[in-house]
Amino acid sequence: MTTIATNLQQVRGRIAQACAAAGRAPDSVSLLAVSKTFGAESVVQATAAGQRAFGENYIQEGVAKIAAVGRACAPALQWHCIGPIQSNKTRLVAEHFDWAHTVDRFKTAERLSAQRPDHLPPLQICIQVSIDGGPTKSGVAPADTLELVRAVAKLPRLRVRGLMSIPDHAPDFEAQLAKHTSARRLFDQILALGEPGLEGFDTLSMGMTADLEAAIQAGSTLVRVGTGIFGGRTYPAP
Repeated sequence: MTTIATNLQQVRGRIAQACAAAGRAPDSVSLLAVSKTFGAESVVQATAAGQRAFGENYIQEGVAKIAAVGRACAPALQWHCIGPIQSNKTRLVAEHFDWAHTVDRFKTAERLSAQRPDHLPPLQICIQVSIDGGPTKSGVAPADTLELVRAVAKLPRLRVRGLMSIPDHAPDFEAQLAKHTSARRLFDQILALGEPGLEGFDTLSMGMTADLEAAIQAGSTLVRVGTGIFGGRTYPAP
Protein backbone atom coordinates (compact mmCIF):
# COMPACT_ATOMS: atom_id res chain seq x y z
CA MET A 1 0.00 0.00 0.00
CA THR A 2 1.42 3.41 -0.96
CA THR A 3 2.00 6.08 1.64
CA ILE A 4 -0.80 8.21 0.20
CA ALA A 5 -3.21 5.27 0.34
CA THR A 6 -2.18 4.58 3.93
CA ASN A 7 -2.60 8.22 4.88
CA LEU A 8 -6.02 8.34 3.26
CA GLN A 9 -7.07 5.30 5.26
CA GLN A 10 -5.90 6.97 8.46
CA VAL A 11 -7.66 10.26 7.68
CA ARG A 12 -10.89 8.43 6.88
CA GLY A 13 -10.51 6.64 10.22
CA ARG A 14 -10.14 9.99 11.99
CA ILE A 15 -13.27 11.27 10.27
CA ALA A 16 -15.24 8.17 11.25
CA GLN A 17 -14.10 8.44 14.86
CA ALA A 18 -14.92 12.14 14.99
CA CYS A 19 -18.38 11.48 13.56
CA ALA A 20 -18.98 8.76 16.13
CA ALA A 21 -17.92 11.11 18.94
CA ALA A 22 -20.30 13.76 17.61
CA GLY A 23 -23.17 11.31 17.16
CA ARG A 24 -23.14 11.78 13.41
CA ALA A 25 -23.22 9.31 10.52
CA PRO A 26 -19.78 8.76 8.91
CA ASP A 27 -21.13 9.64 5.48
CA SER A 28 -22.30 13.06 6.71
CA VAL A 29 -18.76 14.43 6.21
CA SER A 30 -16.99 14.52 2.84
CA LEU A 31 -13.22 14.50 2.44
CA LEU A 32 -11.53 16.98 0.12
CA ALA A 33 -7.90 16.04 -0.60
CA VAL A 34 -5.87 19.25 -0.91
CA SER A 35 -3.25 18.52 -3.54
CA LYS A 36 -1.57 21.92 -3.93
CA THR A 37 2.18 21.75 -4.69
CA PHE A 38 1.95 17.99 -5.33
CA GLY A 39 2.16 16.64 -8.86
CA ALA A 40 -0.40 14.80 -10.93
CA GLU A 41 1.17 11.47 -9.96
CA SER A 42 0.20 12.06 -6.32
CA VAL A 43 -3.39 12.73 -7.33
CA VAL A 44 -3.40 9.54 -9.42
CA GLN A 45 -2.19 7.58 -6.38
CA ALA A 46 -4.98 9.06 -4.29
CA THR A 47 -7.59 8.19 -6.91
CA ALA A 48 -6.32 4.61 -6.91
CA ALA A 49 -7.15 4.60 -3.19
CA GLY A 50 -10.70 5.74 -3.90
CA GLN A 51 -10.43 9.53 -3.51
CA ARG A 52 -12.46 11.52 -6.02
CA ALA A 53 -12.61 15.14 -4.74
CA PHE A 54 -9.52 17.35 -4.82
CA GLY A 55 -8.83 20.92 -3.77
CA GLU A 56 -6.34 23.31 -5.35
CA ASN A 57 -5.21 26.66 -3.92
CA TYR A 58 -3.14 27.87 -6.88
CA ILE A 59 -5.42 28.25 -9.86
CA GLN A 60 -2.94 27.93 -12.74
CA GLU A 61 -1.27 24.94 -11.09
CA GLY A 62 -4.71 23.42 -10.58
CA VAL A 63 -5.76 23.88 -14.20
CA ALA A 64 -2.59 22.18 -15.46
CA LYS A 65 -3.11 19.34 -13.00
CA ILE A 66 -6.75 18.90 -13.96
CA ALA A 67 -5.68 18.44 -17.59
CA ALA A 68 -2.88 16.03 -16.72
CA VAL A 69 -4.89 13.92 -14.30
CA GLY A 70 -7.94 13.90 -16.53
CA ARG A 71 -6.00 11.98 -19.12
CA ALA A 72 -5.06 9.33 -16.56
CA CYS A 73 -8.16 8.94 -14.38
CA ALA A 74 -11.69 7.76 -14.98
CA PRO A 75 -14.38 8.31 -13.94
CA ALA A 76 -14.11 12.08 -13.82
CA LEU A 77 -12.87 13.69 -10.64
CA GLN A 78 -14.35 16.64 -8.79
CA TRP A 79 -12.16 19.73 -8.53
CA HIS A 80 -12.55 22.49 -5.93
CA CYS A 81 -10.87 25.89 -6.05
CA ILE A 82 -10.03 26.71 -2.43
CA GLY A 83 -7.53 29.54 -2.95
CA PRO A 84 -7.93 33.27 -3.52
CA ILE A 85 -9.65 34.15 -6.80
CA GLN A 86 -8.22 37.27 -8.41
CA SER A 87 -10.19 39.03 -11.12
CA ASN A 88 -7.79 37.89 -13.84
CA LYS A 89 -8.22 34.25 -12.80
CA THR A 90 -12.02 33.99 -12.67
CA ARG A 91 -12.27 32.62 -16.21
CA LEU A 92 -9.91 29.76 -15.39
CA VAL A 93 -11.99 28.87 -12.35
CA ALA A 94 -15.26 29.15 -14.27
CA GLU A 95 -14.05 26.97 -17.13
CA HIS A 96 -12.16 24.24 -15.26
CA PHE A 97 -13.38 23.79 -11.69
CA ASP A 98 -16.56 22.24 -10.29
CA TRP A 99 -16.59 24.18 -7.02
CA ALA A 100 -15.29 27.53 -5.78
CA HIS A 101 -15.04 27.86 -1.98
CA THR A 102 -13.55 31.32 -1.63
CA VAL A 103 -16.13 33.74 -3.04
CA ASP A 104 -16.27 36.74 -0.72
CA ARG A 105 -17.21 39.55 -3.10
CA PHE A 106 -20.17 39.98 -5.43
CA LYS A 107 -17.87 41.17 -8.22
CA THR A 108 -16.04 37.83 -8.16
CA ALA A 109 -19.33 35.94 -8.32
CA GLU A 110 -20.54 38.08 -11.22
CA ARG A 111 -17.44 37.27 -13.24
CA LEU A 112 -17.68 33.56 -12.47
CA SER A 113 -21.32 33.58 -13.55
CA ALA A 114 -20.63 35.43 -16.80
CA GLN A 115 -17.66 33.21 -17.66
CA ARG A 116 -19.13 29.81 -16.78
CA PRO A 117 -19.58 27.93 -20.08
CA ASP A 118 -23.17 27.07 -20.94
CA HIS A 119 -22.36 23.41 -21.57
CA LEU A 120 -21.12 22.88 -18.01
CA PRO A 121 -23.34 22.37 -14.97
CA PRO A 122 -23.63 25.31 -12.56
CA LEU A 123 -20.48 26.17 -10.63
CA GLN A 124 -21.01 25.17 -7.00
CA ILE A 125 -20.24 28.11 -4.71
CA CYS A 126 -19.30 28.44 -1.06
CA ILE A 127 -19.18 31.91 0.45
CA GLN A 128 -15.98 32.41 2.44
CA VAL A 129 -16.65 33.94 5.85
CA SER A 130 -14.03 35.66 7.99
CA ILE A 131 -15.47 34.19 11.16
CA ASP A 132 -12.77 35.57 13.47
CA GLY A 133 -10.68 37.93 11.35
CA GLY A 134 -10.15 41.61 10.92
CA PRO A 135 -10.39 43.79 7.80
CA THR A 136 -7.21 42.34 6.23
CA LYS A 137 -8.35 38.71 6.40
CA SER A 138 -10.02 37.03 3.42
CA GLY A 139 -13.73 36.41 3.71
CA VAL A 140 -16.89 38.41 4.11
CA ALA A 141 -17.77 39.64 7.59
CA PRO A 142 -20.42 37.51 9.34
CA ALA A 143 -22.81 40.46 9.49
CA ASP A 144 -22.63 40.87 5.69
CA THR A 145 -22.81 37.19 4.77
CA LEU A 146 -26.56 36.85 4.28
CA GLU A 147 -26.67 39.82 1.92
CA LEU A 148 -23.91 38.32 -0.22
CA VAL A 149 -25.50 34.86 -0.19
CA ARG A 150 -28.78 36.33 -1.39
CA ALA A 151 -27.12 38.30 -4.19
CA VAL A 152 -24.99 35.41 -5.46
CA ALA A 153 -27.96 33.04 -5.39
CA LYS A 154 -29.67 35.19 -8.03
CA LEU A 155 -26.84 34.86 -10.56
CA PRO A 156 -27.18 32.38 -13.44
CA ARG A 157 -24.84 29.39 -13.85
CA LEU A 158 -23.94 29.45 -10.15
CA ARG A 159 -25.40 27.49 -7.25
CA VAL A 160 -24.78 28.61 -3.69
CA ARG A 161 -24.06 25.51 -1.64
CA GLY A 162 -22.96 26.90 1.71
CA LEU A 163 -20.20 28.58 3.69
CA MET A 164 -16.45 28.10 4.01
CA SER A 165 -14.19 29.30 6.80
CA ILE A 166 -10.48 29.23 7.66
CA PRO A 167 -10.22 30.45 11.25
CA ASP A 168 -6.91 31.44 12.78
CA HIS A 169 -4.88 28.72 14.49
CA ALA A 170 -6.24 27.75 17.90
CA PRO A 171 -4.10 25.98 20.50
CA ASP A 172 -6.50 23.27 21.65
CA PHE A 173 -9.71 21.40 20.85
CA GLU A 174 -12.01 23.68 22.85
CA ALA A 175 -10.66 26.83 21.23
CA GLN A 176 -10.95 25.23 17.79
CA LEU A 177 -14.49 24.12 18.57
CA ALA A 178 -15.52 27.63 19.61
CA LYS A 179 -14.35 29.12 16.31
CA HIS A 180 -16.02 26.43 14.20
CA THR A 181 -19.22 26.65 16.21
CA SER A 182 -19.50 30.33 15.30
CA ALA A 183 -19.45 29.40 11.61
CA ARG A 184 -21.98 26.63 12.18
CA ARG A 185 -24.30 29.06 13.96
CA LEU A 186 -24.18 31.46 11.00
CA PHE A 187 -24.77 28.59 8.57
CA ASP A 188 -27.83 27.45 10.54
CA GLN A 189 -29.26 30.96 10.65
CA ILE A 190 -29.12 31.26 6.86
CA LEU A 191 -30.40 27.72 6.31
CA ALA A 192 -33.37 28.32 8.60
CA LEU A 193 -34.61 31.18 6.40
CA GLY A 194 -35.51 28.73 3.62
CA GLU A 195 -35.16 31.41 0.97
CA PRO A 196 -35.69 30.82 -2.76
CA GLY A 197 -32.45 29.96 -4.52
CA LEU A 198 -30.99 28.32 -1.44
CA GLU A 199 -32.60 24.91 -1.78
CA GLY A 200 -29.16 23.34 -2.15
CA PHE A 201 -27.62 25.17 0.81
CA ASP A 202 -26.11 22.11 2.49
CA THR A 203 -22.33 22.52 2.73
CA LEU A 204 -20.21 23.79 5.61
CA SER A 205 -16.59 23.64 4.45
CA MET A 206 -14.35 23.87 7.51
CA GLY A 207 -11.64 21.86 9.19
CA MET A 208 -8.19 20.80 8.05
CA THR A 209 -5.55 18.26 9.07
CA ALA A 210 -4.93 19.81 12.50
CA ASP A 211 -8.51 20.57 13.53
CA LEU A 212 -10.84 18.27 11.63
CA GLU A 213 -12.15 16.64 14.84
CA ALA A 214 -13.29 19.98 16.26
CA ALA A 215 -14.77 20.99 12.90
CA ILE A 216 -16.78 17.78 12.69
CA GLN A 217 -17.96 18.19 16.27
CA ALA A 218 -19.18 21.66 15.33
CA GLY A 219 -21.01 20.41 12.23
CA SER A 220 -18.67 20.56 9.25
CA THR A 221 -19.90 18.64 6.22
CA LEU A 222 -16.62 18.87 4.29
CA VAL A 223 -13.07 18.81 5.63
CA ARG A 224 -10.08 19.96 3.57
CA VAL A 225 -7.04 17.78 4.28
CA GLY A 226 -3.68 18.15 2.57
CA THR A 227 -0.70 17.41 4.80
CA GLY A 228 -2.47 14.49 6.43
CA ILE A 229 -2.78 12.81 3.02
CA PHE A 230 0.14 13.96 0.90
CA GLY A 231 2.71 14.83 3.59
CA GLY A 232 4.65 18.02 4.27
CA ARG A 233 4.97 20.58 1.51
CA THR A 234 8.03 22.19 -0.01
CA TYR A 235 7.25 25.64 -1.36
CA PRO A 236 9.33 27.24 -4.11
CA ALA A 237 11.52 30.15 -3.09
CA PRO A 238 9.97 33.56 -3.83
